[in-house]
Amino acid sequence: MYGEPALPTDFSRLPYANPDAPKGGTMVMGESGGFDSLNPYILKGRAPFFLGPWTVETLMARSIDEPFTLYGLLAETVETDPDRTWVEFTLRPEARFSNGNPVTVEDVIWSFRTLAEKGQPRYIGAWHKVRSVVQTGPRSVRFTFTEPDREMPLILGLRPVLEKAQYEGKDFAESSDAPIGSGPYVVESFSPNRSVTYRRNPDWWGKDLPFNQGLYNFDTLRTEYYADTGVVFETFKAGGLSIWREPNPARWLTNFSFPAVQSGDVVLEEIPHRRPSGMNGLVMNTRGPIFDNWHVREAMILAFDFDKINQIVTGGVEPRIGSYFDNSDLAMEDGSAPAGVAKLLAPYADSIPPDALDAYALPPSDMPRRTRLRRAMELLREAGWEVENGILMRGGQPFRFEILLPQGAGETATVADIYVQSLRSLGIEARVTTVDPAQYNERVTNFDFDMTSILRSFSLSPGNEQMLYWGSAGAMQPGSRNLMGAASPAIDAMVTALVRSQTPADFRNATRALDRLLMTGRYVIPFWYAKVSRIAYRRGFHHPDRLPLYGDWPGFQPDTWWQDNGTAPH
Repeated sequence: MYGEPALPTDFSRLPYANPDAPKGGTMVMGESGGFDSLNPYILKGRAPFFLGPWTVETLMARSIDEPFTLYGLLAETVETDPDRTWVEFTLRPEARFSNGNPVTVEDVIWSFRTLAEKGQPRYIGAWHKVRSVVQTGPRSVRFTFTEPDREMPLILGLRPVLEKAQYEGKDFAESSDAPIGSGPYVVESFSPNRSVTYRRNPDWWGKDLPFNQGLYNFDTLRTEYYADTGVVFETFKAGGLSIWREPNPARWLTNFSFPAVQSGDVVLEEIPHRRPSGMNGLVMNTRGPIFDNWHVREAMILAFDFDKINQIVTGGVEPRIGSYFDNSDLAMEDGSAPAGVAKLLAPYADSIPPDALDAYALPPSDMPRRTRLRRAMELLREAGWEVENGILMRGGQPFRFEILLPQGAGETATVADIYVQSLRSLGIEARVTTVDPAQYNERVTNFDFDMTSILRSFSLSPGNEQMLYWGSAGAMQPGSRNLMGAASPAIDAMVTALVRSQTPADFRNATRALDRLLMTGRYVIPFWYAKVSRIAYRRGFHHPDRLPLYGDWPGFQPDTWWQDNGTAPH
């Protein structure tokens, strides 16, 4: 995205991969929830999370040891002008789909257009910035853009390439079949809502590429699905799963002394990372009349007793998310906005919360509960709410809302239950509703919720995806990832400034300005983040000693792992 790639053109492998890793074995992973489709690119149904990355390839591939750098995968070469007003990809002649058919320019163009027109909404925004698509040679295609955007060549480089012939005579938006991809694995078998098994393709065209050396070492990958995370953990303890990620530091300290750990059959490890915190919390839907006022949303944040909840759920170990880009130099600074950030925000001063330019921070941890609730009530009164007979009312209507969660929500459900008790002190009636994955997906797709959980993970190079998360265009678009319904010209402008930045300094200012708008918009009640990933895995599984910049991130496990003694569960 900025500067030069870290690796030379003749690199032999990624720095965090082991080219001598043995091939073979099986890794079995567990997830809570389920799936009822094998097409991860459409709105209809719910597909296994990793089906796309393991079976379908893109023109370029990302190194997770750099903020945002791509290297050729399906593409043999990539060419662009200094201003990145266009990009041209040339396909490798040996690139093949799993059925042996060549990957063609026609497949690329069809895939990009179809994903934008019939796929998930996240593909639409970038396609609107493509002015023209022209096949420039037998294996080359050029995309010309409508506006300056330094990230567009990288975004297109990461678009999945599907086989056009698979969908002849079919409606792509309705197809639940697994796509025919060109990736290292193919779907071998599946049982909806129970399991899906992937087999490494022995004829995979890309196995000799330098980028892939030491990657995709398992012959078989299997994901099994369970009703909730508790069952997943018990299955791991019993030896039915290969690996477990523990998100809760309190449980990490108390729940991992079972016999397999004591005997050394299970290995415990903490893997550090240098990526931003992202956002994890409860998001408020501003499309409805309850949370359309930022004073009310601030009251909701004040009513959230973070220290108490953090102590109960995590043992008080994890720091609170105080910025969408915490744990990085992209996070907004303390105090008033510095000159570069203030200059970007100044044109919108009349339409954004005043503390976006002034100092803003979450309620301090040492603020007494009574003080927090008193301030919350003052804000609610400013928004027209008053307590009548112990119930918060406005216009004859009680302050009543639902926290919608999916089955298997785990600690988020615990947090919500504690939060509901706290809200009663303000006369607010909140209830937690848990629904199955299909219902949850449908309701969130149609914004049929008052409050729900949100998890957004960020890289060190945020870009156009930020428009998908909070851009105005998605505020009322069913299926968009703008869950809170943010519709702010200021937010849109900061994302535009971010993707048009010419220097790292401009980029940091735009990101920090966006961070201020998101935090002062009070859209989310933030939880906590972890500076390490805590993983437990069965003896015989290994990863390289050299860890990537992003740590335990997509592209690390199972991609770089291997097995050396055949002790995987069956």
